[in-house]
Amino acid sequence: MLAVELVRAIEACDAVAVTVDAAVVLDPDSRAWLAALRPDGPGHDQGVADLYALLHRAARHEAQRRRGSLPARVADDLDDIARQAAGDAVIVVLRKLDTYRGASRFTTWAYKFVIFEVSAALRRESWRGRTATMDDAGWERLADYAPSTPEARVEIRELTGAIERSVAADLTPRQREIFVAVVVNNVPIDVLADRLDSTRGAIYKVLHDARRKLRSSLEAQGWAPWADEGEA
Repeated sequence: MLAVELVRAIEACDAVAVTVDAAVVLDPDSRAWLAALRPDGPGHDQGVADLYALLHRAARHEAQRRRGSLPARVADDLDDIARQAAGDAVIVVLRKLDTYRGASRFTTWAYKFVIFEVSAALRRESWRGRTATMDDAGWERLADYAPSTPEARVEIRELTGAIERSVAADLTPRQREIFVAVVVNNVPIDVLADRLDSTRGAIYKVLHDARRKLRSSLEAQGWAPWADEGEA
């Protein structure tokens, strides 16, 4: 497994040129990392192996830190998740090596990528096998607050009813699927992108278009104050 990850990582960094802002004075450790990871450097392969080891330790620490909030079946696979996340993070770091400008220590810069990969992997695994279903309680969760008066409760019911009708009537099937999943059922964007064989950017674009349609529809129904806030 480790050999496969290292081969993928080495292949990902071909022809990478590292440029650090001229005004930045790098610490010795960061300079050593950059020298070791240069594609044409004599210690490149060892540098990639050291980077994997560093990020693997960080991935294991982050995964273990989140163990208590995870389903049991996911907690049992944390070692495999950490290894995969570390391998993916190495590839990302090497591909983005030319974007490192020395504003922070190299290891601090690299850690953010492995933390992201661990977080994304845990979200995907936590949602694996779960289905998002729509019910009345789901629409009620759209309200930003719990109404405290009878009048407010009536207004919230009317508003959620207007949103539900607009979602059904004004959105395309794709927009409706994504809006309900993300906004109503709180499915993480990366999980949904994986399920739909799409990308985060594409999901955000569909969600943006859906919200724009809903805002126009709600404005036409007299819900302009809510519509103005709904694009945030």
